[in-house]
Amino acid sequence: MASHGVPRQRSVEERPQEVRQQEIRKIEKYQELDRSVHDKIDQHQYTPETLQNISELLSSNPEYYSVWNYRRQVLRHEFSQAASSDSEDAGVDRTANLIKSDLLFLIPLLRSFPKCYWIWNYRLWLLDEAKRLLPLPLARRLWQEELALVGKMLSLDSRNFHGWGYRHFVVETLETLPSGGTTRKTMAPEEFEYAKKMIGTNLSNFSAWHYRTKLIQRLLDENSANDQERKKMLNDELDLIHRALCDPYDQSLWFYHQNIMCTFDPSLAGSTMAPNLSTSERLEYVQREIDEIQELSDGAEDCKYIYQGLIDCTLLMCKIQGTLPNGEQKKNILSWLSELKKLDPLRQGRWLDFERSLEKETSKDI
Repeated sequence: MASHGVPRQRSVEERPQEVRQQEIRKIEKYQELDRSVHDKIDQHQYTPETLQNISELLSSNPEYYSVWNYRRQVLRHEFSQAASSDSEDAGVDRTANLIKSDLLFLIPLLRSFPKCYWIWNYRLWLLDEAKRLLPLPLARRLWQEELALVGKMLSLDSRNFHGWGYRHFVVETLETLPSGGTTRKTMAPEEFEYAKKMIGTNLSNFSAWHYRTKLIQRLLDENSANDQERKKMLNDELDLIHRALCDPYDQSLWFYHQNIMCTFDPSLAGSTMAPNLSTSERLEYVQREIDEIQELSDGAEDCKYIYQGLIDCTLLMCKIQGTLPNGEQKKNILSWLSELKKLDPLRQGRWLDFERSLEKETSKDI
């Protein structure tokens, strides 16, 4: 029967007998495979057949974290067997092939389940084993190939935060692995350009903006940048975010803007890109941001992020001055809060609490 022209889904009991039988057989096969893997691990049967059974089980259910540990046990046994080979070169070749084969096994799983922690964790374990067991040049080559792989994965899903975190870890490892020279080679400039490229591809990519934030600080510190160079970087970042905010409805951009504004907060400035700005410079920058945001409101009166930005900047200006909002500032903040209560009803309690707090604090100063 159909209701309002929409076919009603059949219940489990109403499905054709053949389909139900197929599902039952599939479940039984999975349970049998699961029992078989557990039995073989209990009996220490660390064989290629056990590894194949584990592969089948994980392909069906990659969230089965205990089975990833079983796979480690089997691989450790295989590594120890390879190490006991008559020839050292043969042992290295066998170990390298085992690691490469397992890395290949994981690729289709990552494509199907890109946000499964257990796959990423196991992949890192394999690469760490490469560092431990293989000659340095070979281990480094595997880590370099990994950087290329994660680049391809992020080109397919540029906002996968697992992939961005993984990339950071791979880069960090490559920087610590010697490459023939004695000095550590920083990859910050190349990664900064990579983040820039990814932001250019998708302005809403919060992970890329966040990655850029960390890289800016590294670049400045590694280059022993002076105050003028740091100020130039700050100006460049403000110009970039102003251009990006041509779409003021994008929350990712406002997060990055908030991060930059920490530079002007006296209590946070010490760990930002320009820690030594004078009080007058901080005030000048913040006033400029208020003017920029007010310009954005023309034609975007229904954008709540604009009002939040105006309130945050005004309060920051008061913090720099060491004062409470004066009459005009308070009037503006209350006006912006009024708009927020209409535009963001789900957080109306928050805005009401903030309004009461503002009234209470400023009334003390009367």
